[in-house]
Amino acid sequence: MNYRDQLTPWAIFQRLSTGQNVCFSRFRTRTEADAYMSILRQGSGKFEVVYDLPQPQPQEVQG
Repeated sequence: MNYRDQLTPWAIFQRLSTGQNVCFSRFRTRTEADAYMSILRQGSGKFEVVYDLPQPQPQEVQG
């Protein structure tokens, strides 16, 4: 996991009718995500704010 991924742990996921979730947008703070979510609620899609910090990837040993 790189530093850039750690900067935006809050994400808005769109729930699709097929049961899949798609990451719609990422934010640094919950407040920013909630503010953007209030705009998205005016439409007809289903969205959810989640804390989605990427899992660290195992590092390969070179040698």
